[in-house]
Amino acid sequence: MSPLVGSPSSSGSEELSPDELARYSRHLGLAEIGERGQARLKQSSVLIVGAGGLGSPAALYLAAAGVGRLGIADFDTVDVTNLQRQVLHDTSAVGTRKTHSARQRLEALNPLIRVDTIDEELTAGNALDVIGEYDVVVDGTDNFKTRYLTNDACVLLGRPNVYGSVLRFEGQASVFATPDGPCYRCLFREPPPPGLVPTCAEAGVLGVLPGLVGTIQATEAIKLIVGAGDTLAGRLLLIDALRMRFRTITVRRDPECPACGTRELTSLIDYDEFCHTRPVVAPARVADATAPAAAARPPVLHNMTPGELADRLRHGDDVEVIDVREPYEWRIARIHGARLIPLSHVPSASADLPRERDIVVYCHHGHRSRTAGQILLAQGFSRVWNLTGGIARWSAEVDPSVPTY
Repeated sequence: MSPLVGSPSSSGSEELSPDELARYSRHLGLAEIGERGQARLKQSSVLIVGAGGLGSPAALYLAAAGVGRLGIADFDTVDVTNLQRQVLHDTSAVGTRKTHSARQRLEALNPLIRVDTIDEELTAGNALDVIGEYDVVVDGTDNFKTRYLTNDACVLLGRPNVYGSVLRFEGQASVFATPDGPCYRCLFREPPPPGLVPTCAEAGVLGVLPGLVGTIQATEAIKLIVGAGDTLAGRLLLIDALRMRFRTITVRRDPECPACGTRELTSLIDYDEFCHTRPVVAPARVADATAPAAAARPPVLHNMTPGELADRLRHGDDVEVIDVREPYEWRIARIHGARLIPLSHVPSASADLPRERDIVVYCHHGHRSRTAGQILLAQGFSRVWNLTGGIARWSAEVDPSVPTY
């Protein structure tokens, strides 16, 4: 396999210093790396999208390996619930920016490298500029919107995309967007409907699993840079940590893939629209005496912001608030006065819900509750609202005393 960066010259800053020769001595003894490969690592740059569960071990091992320039892209802050798996951060960092915490840890680990921080969300407006600055991208994202955005930007720019994902006890890893290999869209042409795939916060994740997958991603990035071995390009690694089983399946480039096949995707798109992540606010209803009876119209699932719900509760409006999360989430945080009905119980529990009252359903971020609202509408309820942003937004905008997780 050919390396991604040019061969190092025999003089100048590309040579390894005495400190570097000592620090990376265990690499130098490997014929597949040696001084030449280590110099390539020194010259290379890797962007890590997401300083969370996957990005943490990837960043630590790439910094330790001597990658000359690491970019850390994240716009979140460290939360105490991150510490179970996001080993880049510690308890003292809770409440600080993840990029700030990451830079401190990585520079302490290896002061011979450069760490860039990108303290903003990757969007269609900035992704090409950000990703274009790096040789390799490590995808440590936890949402489909950023995952498709990262994939498409890598295809357009010709940057290898080292992919990883985790949920519960299962993980995946691959390398996408290489010159002859498939991209993420070849495997998953379109994102799943909102709410179908739970987040790690909703479904849980074994704390060590992101460490396993993130370390594999770091390994693949190093191999791409130095040109050693066979990467996961064209293969998807599947990990079952509960049974400790590993297997790979072949992933071929799809000739009809709009990104790397037909190449009809020539620019980045609106990923909120593509992934159906933009909240849709129902328009206000205006009475019209000449219109047909309202009963003839199909019921619509409305959206309600946390501020609107807080106002209604404050004024004593007759509102039934239903929490459709799991019991363990209810024990962590809840909205006062709400009633717990996990999503799987909604169809059977609906018989006990009042049809004459307004019903507001909520979950962690608003995806499961959207599904619950659709179930209630299908069962004949007509006055149903989904709390946009869920309890996470409620905590941020209405009641900071409600814990986040």
